[in-house]
Amino acid sequence: MKILHVVMPLVLVAALGGAMAGTPDGVSTSRKPNHLIHEKSPYLLQHAFNPVDWYPWGDAAFAKAKAENKPIFLSIGYATCHWCHVMEHECFEDPEVAALMNATFVNIKVDREERPDIDQVYMTVCRMLTGSGGWPLTIIMTPGQQPFFAGTFLPKHGRFGRPGLMELIPRVADMWTHQRAELESSAAGIMKHLEHANAARGGPVASASTLDAAEHELAVRFDAEHGGFGTAPKFPAPHTLVFLLRQWRRTGDVTARDMATTTLAAMRDGGIWDHIGGGFHRYSTDARWQVPHFEKMLYDQATLALAYLEAYEATRNRAYAATARDILAYVERDLGAPAGGFSSAEDADSEGVEGTFYLWMMPQLQRVLDADELRVAVTAWNIDPDGNFGDAITGESDGTNILYRTASNAEIAGRLHVDQPRVEALLKSARRKLFEARSRRVRPLLDDKVLTDWNGLTIAALARAGLVLGEPKYTGRAQAAAAFLLSHLRDQHGQLLHRWRDGQAAIGAMLDDYAFLAWGMIELYEATFDPRWLREAMVLASQADDSFSAPAGGFYLTASDAERLLVRPRDGADTALPSGSSVMLDVLLRLSRLTGNERWADRADALIHALSAGARRSPTAYTAFLAALTTLHAPTWEIVVAGEGDDPAVDRMLKVIRGIYLPGTTVLLLTPDDRGRQIRSLAPFTRSMHPAEGGATAYVCRDGACDLPLNSSAALRQKLMGASPSAGKDRATEARPSQR
Repeated sequence: MKILHVVMPLVLVAALGGAMAGTPDGVSTSRKPNHLIHEKSPYLLQHAFNPVDWYPWGDAAFAKAKAENKPIFLSIGYATCHWCHVMEHECFEDPEVAALMNATFVNIKVDREERPDIDQVYMTVCRMLTGSGGWPLTIIMTPGQQPFFAGTFLPKHGRFGRPGLMELIPRVADMWTHQRAELESSAAGIMKHLEHANAARGGPVASASTLDAAEHELAVRFDAEHGGFGTAPKFPAPHTLVFLLRQWRRTGDVTARDMATTTLAAMRDGGIWDHIGGGFHRYSTDARWQVPHFEKMLYDQATLALAYLEAYEATRNRAYAATARDILAYVERDLGAPAGGFSSAEDADSEGVEGTFYLWMMPQLQRVLDADELRVAVTAWNIDPDGNFGDAITGESDGTNILYRTASNAEIAGRLHVDQPRVEALLKSARRKLFEARSRRVRPLLDDKVLTDWNGLTIAALARAGLVLGEPKYTGRAQAAAAFLLSHLRDQHGQLLHRWRDGQAAIGAMLDDYAFLAWGMIELYEATFDPRWLREAMVLASQADDSFSAPAGGFYLTASDAERLLVRPRDGADTALPSGSSVMLDVLLRLSRLTGNERWADRADALIHALSAGARRSPTAYTAFLAALTTLHAPTWEIVVAGEGDDPAVDRMLKVIRGIYLPGTTVLLLTPDDRGRQIRSLAPFTRSMHPAEGGATAYVCRDGACDLPLNSSAALRQKLMGASPSAGKDRATEARPSQR
């Protein structure tokens, strides 16, 4: 981009690593707080005693910048971000750096998890200018918020040919004084490119060929030996794995299924999985899933639980169900908030070092485990007396070990000449003892803010677990979290709020909040058949449609009455999370099937048109969207079961439906009580549906047309088993995940 010729060299050298993304064990020793001291965000409070004169995003900072004619230094990160903490300790706690920043800039800190809208706008700028992104995100901009510099992590002093803050800031100050017109011209050029990048795109609708193209692209990148896609670093991609399972269901192509199951098994065996306490770390720094970046994010747990549950539905391999249970046990134990929701994340660091909480040295294991437990643990978890963790990262032994699996329990039993039940018993007792010992360590920082969108995902995962696993405890916990959000994260007008912490809800909700929570409400309805949750889903979808709809049929990230940023960010491609638009497509399709209301079908159709250009151009960037789209290209039913709620025949019909992998299929229960009357009101197409001859009856419909009613679970099973190429196959012969 020629318009950036003045600052492009600075932009390029500042892009020190887009994947750098946490030591928040305390704040600076400075006694004088800055303007962040009254914030609720744990991330902003971490910086409240920096000598940098930080302001929160808001009118006070912008007014000061204009009054003093200073550029703005914008730093965006989050509480559990490792490299954010490194930059804080190296730069923002340093009096020399702080003095230079305070003299040159008005300095603003933003928590990207509180303000994903701000983050999205300026991260787009960073990727435009540098080709990559990450956190901490560093932006330098005019008092009018127009950026002319973007980068990620910056050290105090330059190294490896790249400048640090001590070199960069004087250069920017000199240019601001003597070459401001060029900087402002560059900022104006960046704005034009930003507006172009944010514009709607049209074109043909994504079709089945787009689904096949996505599968092909994934197959080209698939690591058949280790699972996952591409090389290091490897990130969990739950919605991609769900797409592949649904693609297999649609086509019967086992290649799609095997990519998903191989990856799910490899992640559970790898060091990215916490073998002692459960839950997944953020990503793997290596191709084998062995060396993690140790953050644990609520959204990863929720979306991965959903992926493992879907794999269990598809294959009935109990290892997937066990993993989902272990994920949710970690979420409840370590992320459950006393008020009813769930906290956001746990940091990678403790005691100032990444991973300390999770790593083990041989003497530590010897003190905790008896001889038999140690022998099995060393074999099962690849323990090296000299350490395996330092070897994987630096090539030098440091004595620490990350736990990961490369052998099954049966293989361990053979190596050690011990019966397999004995191996399993010893591993169970070793895990319990190590968990107790680890619990006495200094824990990583807990980011205890409750976010509506991430909690919506967690509600969806818990409700799905209750339904799929037949365990009411998960459904009950989902209902408790839903009740908390609906009562504590709505304003006086009934609109959602984004963040709750320390008794205070604030920040207007964004599209993800409405979409993810509506998803959770639909899952709760199908798990409980309580009409309240279906009604709440309809309200949330309607509010989202009213406040976030874009003229071309898609959605904006921010509401129509939200703060105006440089551009109103559009929502589209999936990232580490499914996009709000992708989830809204799933919500709209399911509501249209559950209620028969054409409004939802029309809105879904418009959304498909809006997202199709991006999906056709880059299919693997839209796998959550494509996962929803598969349900339009494979048999998907709207099933209504009518009968007494306590009738065993009704229960048998529901078990048949839940025992067959038919994603996108919806189920309504009509009972002769108030719940049934409410459903008939919410879904008028069911008003003529009643139990035939007084017995349990299933109505199987598709695209507004219903077959003759079925009066037996056997007939219902026969009808549904022919619904897809993958249905009815012998699941025992399918790709097996690890049983470890």
